[in-house]
Amino acid sequence: MHIDTLKNLAVDALEELKARDITQLDVAKLTEVTDLMLIASGTSTRHVAALAQNVVEKAKAAGLGPLGVEGGDNADWVLVDLGDVVVHVMMPEARTLYDLERLWADLPSDSGAIGDSLERFQERAGMS
Repeated sequence: MHIDTLKNLAVDALEELKARDITQLDVAKLTEVTDLMLIASGTSTRHVAALAQNVVEKAKAAGLGPLGVEGGDNADWVLVDLGDVVVHVMMPEARTLYDLERLWADLPSDSGAIGDSLERFQERAGMS
């Protein structure tokens, strides 16, 4: 399934059940694990579980079973792995605590930048 189609499927499933603050992070240049992360908030642990379950059901209806689901009922955070798209559904408190948007934004975008960052760290630490 094309990544845009998969993203739209997941976003539609989240919007259908009134997810809040849906954010899209393009992480293709940062990791080989996935290309896109969607982060959304629910209003209660039951809402978080229902949002994640709706994503799973819509994916299955489109012929794509999720690769994995972590978390579940009474969870502050449920992750649905759709391969090229990973969906994080979180309670606002968990979303603030883990701050995935900032975490992924702070990572260098390519291996050259990682090497440059490592060199600067070693220079500051007197390791070079």
